[in-house]
Amino acid sequence: MRSSAIDTVLALMRAFHEQDRAAAEALIHEDFVFTSPQDDHLDRAAWFERCYPSADHFDAPSDTLQIIETDGIVLHRYEYLVDGTTFRNVEATRVVDGAVREVEVYFGGAV
Repeated sequence: MRSSAIDTVLALMRAFHEQDRAAAEALIHEDFVFTSPQDDHLDRAAWFERCYPSADHFDAPSDTLQIIETDGIVLHRYEYLVDGTTFRNVEATRVVDGAVREVEVYFGGAV
């Protein structure tokens, strides 16, 4: 059975890819922090400004390969296409009170 934290993570991914800003805002904690190899501890406003509009960079929505919750963190491994090339990433996401509080993204290379 999936946890509600997993459902929250998947709902945020869907809102991002569909560019449903209202749904994304409802899923992101006020004290949200986002970190990736390209972004160092962005707050909620900076993430919506810099990262949220980038969904058109991807050829299609990502495909989940594995997703589990462990020690209060949802680990989500997924793959996606950019210009016809497949890439894989892993995200470690902390969900607090039904909202995404923190995301750490680890980029993978082309498959």
